[in-house]
Amino acid sequence: MPHIAVARLWFEGNSFTPVPTPKSAFESREWARGPEALARYAGTATELGALGAFLAARPDWRATMLPCIGAQPGGPMADDAMAAWREEVEAALKAQRFDGIYLSLHGACVTESDPEADATTISRIRSIVGREVPITASFDFHANMAPEIAEWLDGGSAYRTYPHIDMDAAAMRALLQLERALSGAPRAQGHIAKRPMVLHSFHMRHEAGPMAEVWAEAAAAEHAPILDASIFGGFAWGDSPHAGPSAMVWAEDAGAARDLAERLADAIAARRARFAVTLPDPATALRQALAAPPGLVALLDPADNPLSGGIADTPEMLRTLVAAHLDVPAVFAFLHDPASVAAAREAGVGARLTRHLGGTVTEMFGRPVIAEVEVERLTDGRFVNEGPMERGAPVDVGPTCVLRLGELRIICTDRKEAAVDPAFFTLHGIDLASTRLLANKAKNHFRAAFKERCVAIVECDAPGPAALDLGALPFRHVPSEWRN
Repeated sequence: MPHIAVARLWFEGNSFTPVPTPKSAFESREWARGPEALARYAGTATELGALGAFLAARPDWRATMLPCIGAQPGGPMADDAMAAWREEVEAALKAQRFDGIYLSLHGACVTESDPEADATTISRIRSIVGREVPITASFDFHANMAPEIAEWLDGGSAYRTYPHIDMDAAAMRALLQLERALSGAPRAQGHIAKRPMVLHSFHMRHEAGPMAEVWAEAAAAEHAPILDASIFGGFAWGDSPHAGPSAMVWAEDAGAARDLAERLADAIAARRARFAVTLPDPATALRQALAAPPGLVALLDPADNPLSGGIADTPEMLRTLVAAHLDVPAVFAFLHDPASVAAAREAGVGARLTRHLGGTVTEMFGRPVIAEVEVERLTDGRFVNEGPMERGAPVDVGPTCVLRLGELRIICTDRKEAAVDPAFFTLHGIDLASTRLLANKAKNHFRAAFKERCVAIVECDAPGPAALDLGALPFRHVPSEWRN
């Protein structure tokens, strides 16, 4: 009866977000172990949801759930949070021998002191369990992959959709590779190929465009002796020595793995110019959005997208909306603003408040917007994702409020969670069918649930931690020529 260990660290670090991500951010979102870790995600379209299905189909397998933690992308993970997770995981691996190990990782974790935290984690676990214990892992498509990872693992896979609606499928592929390794099959051979570049992810969606073409090439090549062909877009704001796109291939033959990985990396590099993007400023983007045909139109601020490590605090898009004196029903989602939530709860529904909105964490991206608002709604911040992204997963953003300024509703939350699921808006009493403008701190993941709901989606270029101009950011590990 195979007995495997499972550990999870799902975090994407933005090196330029001014606030580190503390342990409390993980504890409030996902920090579980044992049966609780599996039970929470049973039946969901997530990695641990896939693990539950995998184990249910194999009653002779046993899994020990080591700490499984996750937080929304943000500033570098606090060193004490990483130390706490590693201490427990590594102690368990030293205390007991397991037949195999499955790791659910992001691949773009940076900490306060380590720009390649996922690679460090895999290396440390390999040194503890030795070469004879197989280890496989699943990764986010935006992982920044060090080539050495292929030497330390026995298999792996990555999300093949963007927006990410196949987290469970990626985990299942990694688990099947672990099953293959434990069956006594010859050890899989892996290779990771990287090219010296960092690319924006706007044109990396899976349904069309340059990265979709490379995904198709990888899928066409995925037959014997190839076991898995995964590509990565990388995470442009993770200042890692191996930032940027790459390809990872596992095969029965080392040469086949190397040849295909290098070919796929070349295919990405050949399309480099097609990943370039320019965006209008917020005022121009707002005019474009309001000129769209009747129906719901989205105005997105990707520079402060929480799923790119944004702080949900930059004020420029909100400032543009307030200055426009909108005459159509509009929603701004959202500000991570615990102080405004607390003030609204104390004042109560119907009260009028003067608030400093945005620019409260830092004014490096703009000064606060000062506005007199009405408290329209208070919530407990709990809902279940409708999906398709992370379908069925529970979400808790802490207490929230809806503040009204004329036709504009402004959502403020106690915790920082991306507003990319329709259930977020249902919670806040927003009827999307009667809303004209949905302004959101979001990017591609927003499209998973809203592409068909919106008559137009317009993105703008505003100041923020995930700003468009990579050349203006103080990279330490990524050469300037990679960012051109």
